[in-house]
Amino acid sequence: MKVIQKIRDAEAAGGGRPVFSFEFFPPRTEDGVDNLFDRMERMVAHNPAFCDITWGAGGSTADLTLEISNRMQNMVCVETMMHLTCTNMPVDKIDHALRTVKSNGIQNVLALRGDPPHGQDKFVQVQGGFACALDLVKHIRSQYGDYFGVTVSGYPEAHPDVIQSDGLATPEGYQNDLAYLKKKVDAGADLIVTQLFYDTDIFLKFVNDCRQIGINCPIVPGIMPINNYKGFLRMTGFCKTRIPPEITAALEPIKDNEEAVRSYGIHLGTEMCKKILAHGINTLHLYTLNMEKSALAILMNLGIIEEAKVSRALPWRRPANVFRVKEDVRPIFWANRPKSYISRTIGWEQYPHGRWGDSCNASYGALTDYQFMRPRARDKKLHDEWVVPLKSVEDIYERFMKFCLGKLRSSPWSELDGLQPETKIIDEHLGKINSKGFLTVNSQPAVNGAKSDAPSVGWGGPGGYVYQKAYLEFFCPKEKLDALVDKCKAFSYLTYMAVDKGGTWISNVGPTDVNAVTWGVFPAKEIIQPTVVDPRSFMVWKDEAFQVWSRGWAQLYPEGDPSRKLLEEVESSYFLVSLVDNDYINGDLFAVFKDI
Repeated sequence: MKVIQKIRDAEAAGGGRPVFSFEFFPPRTEDGVDNLFDRMERMVAHNPAFCDITWGAGGSTADLTLEISNRMQNMVCVETMMHLTCTNMPVDKIDHALRTVKSNGIQNVLALRGDPPHGQDKFVQVQGGFACALDLVKHIRSQYGDYFGVTVSGYPEAHPDVIQSDGLATPEGYQNDLAYLKKKVDAGADLIVTQLFYDTDIFLKFVNDCRQIGINCPIVPGIMPINNYKGFLRMTGFCKTRIPPEITAALEPIKDNEEAVRSYGIHLGTEMCKKILAHGINTLHLYTLNMEKSALAILMNLGIIEEAKVSRALPWRRPANVFRVKEDVRPIFWANRPKSYISRTIGWEQYPHGRWGDSCNASYGALTDYQFMRPRARDKKLHDEWVVPLKSVEDIYERFMKFCLGKLRSSPWSELDGLQPETKIIDEHLGKINSKGFLTVNSQPAVNGAKSDAPSVGWGGPGGYVYQKAYLEFFCPKEKLDALVDKCKAFSYLTYMAVDKGGTWISNVGPTDVNAVTWGVFPAKEIIQPTVVDPRSFMVWKDEAFQVWSRGWAQLYPEGDPSRKLLEEVESSYFLVSLVDNDYINGDLFAVFKDI
């Protein structure tokens, strides 16, 4: 979806709730990229309208920026705006970048001239390239029509090239810069994001000056929180940004105290944003410098977000990919591995919408190494928490039990960080059945008409009610499965599917039966059913679920380690079981495990 449309939708909805967004840059190391995505996941949980990723000077991070953009849009599931510059970029490289992001479902580009490459003082047009951002905007519109939402940069104090040695642009230079900005908008840009500033009055004057010459598109202020003193001086010096004397006076006594500087930066950013919002500008863009605390603290101070309250449009985060916009239902089996599900369905030509049966003929992608790749930080956490001597299956039971009780933060079967809030409703029950050898990898409690904005189980926003059937997915040996199946005969409301690695199937449901296990009722909408249990998807999922034993956990041990052998034996002999309690009002899913 285009960012400009999201801003317009927010304006049309009324209520005066501000729209906010974050900017990130490509880190230099693999560990840095892993850490960025961990941080990004936490920040995106607060529902920014979009996030953007910068393009290194001279195209130095071009490949990495394209890769991060793809992961942001499709795996982090946030509307992504990619910076694109003219520096060192012949037209064929620019078109390669645009074709790549379009194929990844990205619709937003920030068109820039770009900074000179490292070691050069000024921008030089490359042969076969563009001279300025205006050329780039014209090219995007002429070659790609209306597909992209195009954003351009605005400079409240004028472009740094126009600012003279005294730190000011001449009136003529400032007016010429405004006139050039209008040309970019007239050529097809539909949004302006400004360069950083610390004098709010200069920004407000800039907005008024733009309106006076007929620039009517939204103008989004770029706010850079001060995180440390030296970095602040470096950025303002590079951008030739004016620093009001009162800010200099406030920073001077505390410049060597990084925590004090950060606290002041949060206070200053909050006050700047308050003044901007008070003037009727309801959009904020935060330059994060890949740090989360200051940006989130400013938004919390403004009352725009609450740390303890993260709203969910669906129980799972919908990818921002424009080609998946109609997807609104998924098999529950991938609840803890959403990135795996997205990667396996990336080639689908249609996505489930409304009734699951409409798209159950779509084929899942082949099982690949992607499903088992882990960021380095997560790999270390798994190693610390799961690589312990395993002398018997009871030691395996203990690992699962500790995870379900919240004593471990990672699981080989989950891409998520720790337990989901709703799991705490049933964590003691989960602990007990795991101690008996029913090794759970997915679950949800029963919910009967909870308000849709309830903290733990709510989704879809206020005004509706949500329901869900209690669900368990676990591994167990054949003898425990036989005992469970026998007990289920006395619980007519329980349905189950079980399969081993070789494909032996045991179930009391038909091969094409689809069971909605989560649904919501909202004003003026059809019933939404975002998660289902269906046998065909379960058979696809089982291959991945079993391989986690060997490729996700056992591989953390050295070759020949007895613990590794034990895990591989479990993989080859256990069953994967999906169990649904269809009585979401009075059922007791855990009663069936008593005396087993």
